[in-house]
Amino acid sequence: MSKLVITDLHVTVDTEDGPKEILKGVTLTIKDGETHAIMGPNGSGKSTLAYSIAGHPKYTITGGSVTLDGQDVLSLSVDERARAGLFLAMQYPVEVPGVSVANFLRTAKAAIDGEAPKLRTWVKDVNGALEALNLDSSFSQRSVNEGFSGGEKKRHEIAQLELLDPKVAVLDETDSGLDIDALKIVSEGVNRFRAREGKGVLLITHYTRILRYIEPDHVHVFVDGKVAESGGKELADELEANGYDRYVKAATA
Repeated sequence: MSKLVITDLHVTVDTEDGPKEILKGVTLTIKDGETHAIMGPNGSGKSTLAYSIAGHPKYTITGGSVTLDGQDVLSLSVDERARAGLFLAMQYPVEVPGVSVANFLRTAKAAIDGEAPKLRTWVKDVNGALEALNLDSSFSQRSVNEGFSGGEKKRHEIAQLELLDPKVAVLDETDSGLDIDALKIVSEGVNRFRAREGKGVLLITHYTRILRYIEPDHVHVFVDGKVAESGGKELADELEANGYDRYVKAATA
């Protein structure tokens, strides 16, 4: 059993004009076996939520709480959050020149598990994860994200997800920049993770396209730093047809 509980979360970011509130009281509960999709226009605070959960130092928590299986996430360092079972797939994965994918993955796995994986089985696991994402085994010798295409970066993120096996995955616009073939491959990887016992997914996206392949249990409309409405998959279909306009107007009224 795993449960991520976000309660009345308020977050600010420093600007030239002083602190600016981005999240204005977000409350969400993601139980194991559930996939929650957060949809909203640009600048609504979706990525801020993802990075705040992960512990990015740019964002200041001014109120509320985040717990994972009852443990206070906000009191943990970034690496402690990963060890507790949180995973963030970034919208813009950063390049790490000189560090191979193989070394990066093994070091990350050792840090999370507290011991290095057995080399023979680990190489097999890595090659299997890469193959499932249509990545050649030679991919593991390349520097992390250096010279990767957009699709390769996103597939590498999902390879990490499969191998590190967290409790809850936060996927920040994993579909951005993907063509239809890459989107299907990435979605299949996410669905393999979802099928494991006790896993939760928080999927952040602008578009319903990825939701055709990763079916959410809950959809939340995110506007002006908070959840404006929640529903089932039918809510995503309504957004596809009518957009966010009525929610934006309501938030600014």
